[in-house]
Amino acid sequence: MSSLAAQTIYTPEEYLALERKATLKNEYLNGEILAMSGASNAHNLITLDIATELNIQLRGHGCLVYASDMRVRTSSTGSYFYPDVVVVCDKPRFEDNVFDTLLNPTLIVEVLSPSTEAYDRGEKFVHYQELASLREYILVSQNRIRVEHYRLTETQWVQTEFQTHEDVLPLISIGCELSLQDIYRRVPEVVG
Repeated sequence: MSSLAAQTIYTPEEYLALERKATLKNEYLNGEILAMSGASNAHNLITLDIATELNIQLRGHGCLVYASDMRVRTSSTGSYFYPDVVVVCDKPRFEDNVFDTLLNPTLIVEVLSPSTEAYDRGEKFVHYQELASLREYILVSQNRIRVEHYRLTETQWVQTEFQTHEDVLPLISIGCELSLQDIYRRVPEVVG
């Protein structure tokens, strides 16, 4: 005889209270708390190099770069995610006076993992599109040289792909660019 476990649905407020006490990060979607898994060596190096490059380029320009631990709320119904890299170029707006949940990112980067790739491309991107402030969404493969760039034009998201070390990714919303050489420089095992 099989039994189905009862699924617990949490309010956004309950999630946030639990998350602020948690020792491990969890995302929140449609009332469910979703545990985040650890990241690979390549994932960590790519994330750090992107955040470092953007931080250097944006120094003195009024934008802030966050890596991995800045939670983002995507809607008033309360979906919460931890993007790999977040940039905000307006005055940062936070959910409350704890200052750990950003409401107005300009650019979000997700480094794809085998277990999250479909989610990052699909449902998570749909929720990110609810953010009125978001102008660019970047998906970076950690297993091969491939960066997908989504940029919001007036009414639609336009996708461009980059797949060689020589490619340079223009980040118009924040006035920066990233070379794929810089993104993948410390992960030589990645091949095109």
